[in-house]
Amino acid sequence: MSAELARDRPIAIARGFRLQWEDAQNAHVLLYPEGMVRLSESAGAILSRCDGERTLDGVLDSLREAFPGADLDADVVEFLTIALEKGWIEYGRH
Repeated sequence: MSAELARDRPIAIARGFRLQWEDAQNAHVLLYPEGMVRLSESAGAILSRCDGERTLDGVLDSLREAFPGADLDADVVEFLTIALEKGWIEYGRH
């Protein structure tokens, strides 16, 4: 069963995970007790905006501002849907 993103709820990195930049990896990584996920540049850019304050539309707006002219909405929604299914993100407490 696939998860569906709510457009009006803030998105946050899930409890038990921590997003950080790792110089040794030269990339953002998602840390969790059992290990680490090395993220692509675009995945890091997306997840870094999942701050518990921004909704899906807020994340998209921020990315559009950072990458003007890029047609990124469908890819961002697809990535965040997968991240939600994997438990990497959750909805903020607002």
